[in-house]
Amino acid sequence: MTYTKTARLPVSPDEAFALITQPERLRRWQTVSAVVDLRAGGEYRWTVTPGHVAAGTFREVEPGRRIVFGWGWEGNDDLKPDASTVTVTVEPVEEGSLVTLTHEGLSDEQAAMHAEGWQHYLERLERVATTGDAGPDEWAWTPERLDPVVAADAVLAAIQPMLRSLTAEDRPKQTPCRDFTCHDVAEHLFESLTQLGAMAGTTVANPEEGSLENRISVMAAQAIDAWRAVDLDGTVPGPGGREMPASVGASLLPLELLLHGWDIAQGAGREIRVSDEVVGYVRTLADPVVPGGRARGSFADEVTPAADATPLDRLAAFAGRSPISA
Repeated sequence: MTYTKTARLPVSPDEAFALITQPERLRRWQTVSAVVDLRAGGEYRWTVTPGHVAAGTFREVEPGRRIVFGWGWEGNDDLKPDASTVTVTVEPVEEGSLVTLTHEGLSDEQAAMHAEGWQHYLERLERVATTGDAGPDEWAWTPERLDPVVAADAVLAAIQPMLRSLTAEDRPKQTPCRDFTCHDVAEHLFESLTQLGAMAGTTVANPEEGSLENRISVMAAQAIDAWRAVDLDGTVPGPGGREMPASVGASLLPLELLLHGWDIAQGAGREIRVSDEVVGYVRTLADPVVPGGRARGSFADEVTPAADATPLDRLAAFAGRSPISA
C-alpha cells in the first residue's frame, strides 16, 4: 500500500531540502538525533522519538529536488530498515515550496500507522518552516518504555530547545555549580560524554564547531547509540579500569545530560520543559549513584528544595544544587 502527503512551506526549495536532509534541521521538527550520509548508497539513522530508531539507505539523491530512501525500524521484524521506500520531492511554487512525501511498500496496518506519523511530522515541518521553531515534540514527552538509554533520548530531546536559544553572551554566566560558567559546564559535559561513550566501547567525536546544541546533540547521540548495544545486565570498564555494573554506567548518561542541562539553563536564565515522569525516572537512577559520587567529591551535599520546587529542581537539590534565584 502507498501513502502520499504534501506540505506547503513558505521557504525556498533549497531551504526546504535542507530541512528534510540536514541533521541540525531535522532535530527541529522530526528527530531527537540524526546521522545522514546524503548520497546514493549512503546510510541514515534517525532517532525519531526516544527508543524508536528509523534507518535505511539513500537510493537516489537530487540535491534541492528529490530523495529516495529505504525506510524501516531497528528492532522491528515486521518493518526492518530498508524494507519500504520513501520518496520526497521538493517543487517551487509561488508561495515557496511544495514538499510531497510518498511511502510505498507498506501493509494496510503499517500504512495506517505511518499515515498518523507522517501527518504529525509534516505538520511540524510546516510549523518550523513558518515560525522557525516547531516546539517540543509531544510524542517525545513521555516515552512508553523507560530504561536508562531511552531516558537519555528523552532528556536530550528536552534540553535541545533550551540549547538552541543560547547565545555567545551566555557563555560567561555563572551557573549553580561553584566556579563553573555555562561555558565551563558545557566543556565538562563534552568530557563526560566522551568518557561515557568509552565505557560503552565507542569513541565519541567532538564536532569542535557549530552551535552548542549541535555539539551536545551529536556527541550525546554517539554515546546513546553505543549504549543501545550494551547488555545492561553485564559489566563495563568504569573509572580507573575497574569493572562496574553496566546498568550503573548507563544511568549516568541521562543523569549527566539532565543535571548539566539544568545547570546551563539556570545560568543562562532559560527553562527546560521535561515531563515529571522522565524526571521521576532519572531520580530513581540517581538514588544509588549520587551518594557514592558525593563521597568522591562529584556532588555537593544535598540541599533542601523550596516548598514549591519542581521535580527537576528537587532532583538538582538532591545533587547539591540550588536554583540561581535562590
